[in-house]
Amino acid sequence: MDIDIFEEMKKYGVEQLIFNYDETSGLKAIISIHDTTIGPASGGCRMWNYESTDKAVIDAIRLSKGMTYKSAVSGCNFGGGKSVIIGDPKTDKSEALFRAFGRFVQTLNGRYYTGTDVGTTGKDFVYASQESDYLVGLPEEYGGSGDTAKPTAYGIFMGMKAAAKKVYGDESLKDLTIAVQGIGKVGSLLVDYLIEEGSKVIVTDLSEDSLLALKEKYASIKTVAPDEIYEQECDIFSPCALGSVINDETIPKLKCKIIAGSANNQLAEEDIHGEILHGKGILYAPDFVINAGGLIQVSDPLETGDINHDRVMAKTKNIYNILMDIFDLSEEKDIPTYKAANELAENRIEMIGQIKRKYVGR
Repeated sequence: MDIDIFEEMKKYGVEQLIFNYDETSGLKAIISIHDTTIGPASGGCRMWNYESTDKAVIDAIRLSKGMTYKSAVSGCNFGGGKSVIIGDPKTDKSEALFRAFGRFVQTLNGRYYTGTDVGTTGKDFVYASQESDYLVGLPEEYGGSGDTAKPTAYGIFMGMKAAAKKVYGDESLKDLTIAVQGIGKVGSLLVDYLIEEGSKVIVTDLSEDSLLALKEKYASIKTVAPDEIYEQECDIFSPCALGSVINDETIPKLKCKIIAGSANNQLAEEDIHGEILHGKGILYAPDFVINAGGLIQVSDPLETGDINHDRVMAKTKNIYNILMDIFDLSEEKDIPTYKAANELAENRIEMIGQIKRKYVGR
């Protein structure tokens, strides 16, 4: 490997990194547990055909840190973790693969809870759940809370309203132009909300079939090629695909006042690109805050002991208020929104950590 794993763990504050290999199924998986101060780690499992093991490790580490902050700022009582399976989700899946993965998760004895993410589905985790008690977000017919796409999309929608309120003085998204990058499960549901609101919607996706299907559903939307989405004249740019899309190359192309989307790790380099956006007067809704709806859904049954979708959506609606606090703190201190969000998350982690240190007998 070209990276120094322990240096990367130190850089991001990772508690534990676990490598899992199963010869029978061909499973190659990495679990990153970032921080368990608030509670056991929670975070989805991504399956992706990574170019190298180094890239898989970095992805797991960065995503696990994001989950720590997402849980802290959204009020969930969990720490941050993430797992990645190296492989092609279109060709490499099998019952054996996910049962092996479930077995590895079980060995952590509740230190880490996981469920679906990019490249994995509820069906995959039905297999994994036969080997582990620590799987969340299973399909409803298997006793789980179901697909997390709906609360995630709703959280993005409410976050856009908060951003619009801050920038334009009105939370309504009617007649605002919104460019959505990626119309997978979350992006397509987000478009439903936006069309119902009366927004003008521009979309792109790597799948031409998905674009055609959405165009048939909503004739009013505009479709563009993937590399053209950054240059669209719009009020809100919404990254809903993979991360690192806000970078040195794309920022000069942006023609928006707000960035608010569901993708994780949207800023290629948080400290650099977050500062640039702040300097340019583009309001960035920190991704780990605005996309917390899915985490809220899978965390809620673990915290309350039952599944209640109305309660989940009510908690998700509060993303509006959390973001308003972040935007106000950013303005008050003249700091980028990502720093304001990090400050709120770190304050909660420190507060809970102090309480636990005082009551060690718990």
